[in-house]
Parts: sequence; C-alpha cells; structure tokens
Amino acid sequence: MFVDASVVVAILKQEEGWRTFAARLSEASKVYVSPLSIWESVLGLVKEAKIPFEDAEALVDGFVKEVNAQTIQISASIGREALIASRLYGRNRHPADLNFGDCFAYACAKAYRIPLLYKGDDFAQTDLA
Repeated sequence: MFVDASVVVAILKQEEGWRTFAARLSEASKVYVSPLSIWESVLGLVKEAKIPFEDAEALVDGFVKEVNAQTIQISASIGREALIASRLYGRNRHPADLNFGDCFAYACAKAYRIPLLYKGDDFAQTDLA
C-alpha cells in the first residue's frame, strides 16, 4: 500500500479519521512511501500544524520507521506515469484536481500496482478509486 502525504499528516496531527488510517496501515502487508511523499508530509506539518521544520522532519521519519515503510525510488517510468496522471487528472484539467505530489503518489501506486491510501476525494475520481 502506498501512503499519500495526506494520510501521514492526518495521522500525525490526529485529524478526524486518523485511527481508521492507522488501522488500515497496520493491516497492510507492505507499506510504501517515496521521497516526494516524505517531503510533502514534512511541509504539510510545517504549514498546517506550525511545527518547526526539524521537528516535522523527525515526526515523519519516525512515522516511516514505525510503519516499516519502504521508500520507492522515483524512476523515469514513475516520472512518465506522473505526467500521464497530470494530463488525465491534474489541476485545471479534471475534477480530481491532482497537484504535483498527488500525481507522483498516483504514479507510484500505479507503477507498483498497489493500493493507494489517501485522505479526501481527489483520488476517488481517478481510475485508482
């Protein structure tokens, strides 16, 4: 299961529904993140929770270790898949309105043929729903 940054932030901030996400992660046989989803999670905590950068980085690193997530390397084929996601579902092109990080989360899940765990309804409007 690939974990979108929205889920990492929701769990770490204990937003509504965070326990459901935590339970889903605990049931997953394998959990994946990418350098981009880690980056987006750290910046989300800095911006939304007003957590100092170093503290946010430590929280996200701790989360990745806690869930025993493997880090997916961003390859050329994942980059190509992210471009396809942007063309099909990207901002100002589709109601899913996927941003940069979303397109790469989509691409990682698609390339590895694994489920995508996310918060919100943006990915629900794609073929990964």
